[in-house]
Order: sequence, then C-alpha cells, then structure tokens
Amino acid sequence: MAIRKIARLGHPVLRQRAREIPLDLIATPDVQQLIDDMQETMREYEGVGLAAPQVHESVRLAITADIYDPGTGNTLLLAGKVLVNPEITFLTRAEEAYWEGCLSVPDLRGTVARPREIAVKAYDREGRKVEFQAEGFAATVIQHEFDHLDGIVFLDRMRDLKSLSFIKEFERYVADAGNE
Repeated sequence: MAIRKIARLGHPVLRQRAREIPLDLIATPDVQQLIDDMQETMREYEGVGLAAPQVHESVRLAITADIYDPGTGNTLLLAGKVLVNPEITFLTRAEEAYWEGCLSVPDLRGTVARPREIAVKAYDREGRKVEFQAEGFAATVIQHEFDHLDGIVFLDRMRDLKSLSFIKEFERYVADAGNE
C-alpha cells in the first residue's frame, strides 16, 4: 500500500466526470492496488471518505471509513464501504445540513444541505453488486464522495458562503460554541 498525493482544488481532475470502471477490471491488481492505496491515504489524512479523482485517478470509485454519528462520536451509522460505479437515488426531498470539509480543499469547512435519505447501488471490491440505504450524516458523506465523481466539490453545493471558515476558527468559534 502507498499513500497517494491528494489533488487540490484547481487541479483539472477534480472538475471532470470520472469514467466507469469496466466490471471485468474490478478484480485486477491495478484496481485492487488503487483501493488499498485509497484506504491507506484516507487513514493517513484522517478522512471519512475519498474518491478516486482526489488521488488523480479519474474513475468512478469511492470509499468510506466507518461513519459515526458526529453528535455522539460513538454510534456507528455505516460500516466502511468500497463503491465502484455508484448510483444514488434520493429517497426524500427533506434535507439536512452538516459541516463538511474535504481533503482536496484543505483547511476549510462549510455547511451544506443535502437530501437526508438516499439509496445506493454499486459494486464492491470483489465486483459483487451492493445495495443499501443511508441517512443523515452517512448519506452526506456518500453524496460528498459521489459528487467528486461528477467533478463537483462541496463549495459548489454551499448555498451561503457565510458559514465557510478555516478549520482552526471552526474549532475555536463553532465547535467549541456547542460545548458551552
């Protein structure tokens, strides 16, 4: 496994629609190595998700870590996933807003409202079809990574840039405000 370089905002790979991975290539050593490298990279940078374009690979592959409730920090919402050629269906128009950050947009956070419940269809790392539903913060993480596959970053989804802040200021003025 290797830690890959993260593409930062401004690199063209982040603004392209990624190409699908042919199903017969999922089990190949190159794709399996990419998945392993993405998992190692995500852990190194303490991310909760990562899309292949973020490591300079314009293919429809995204991964997530185990996703925990941001309020409690210990309630598992969704076990880690490998999602090849994912498709998302919105199950509701109701939205929920969460603070988002991105390894490709380092040091910034902002609030983004997204559909609260989604259904996901994809293939796992063995090429098996997987289908599941996600809601709340887990749905947000998956939608964030899915957006990367279409050349969209979370800043594009922000309706109001007033919440945009640097991480240190977010931690000092926003996160700490919730603990008072």
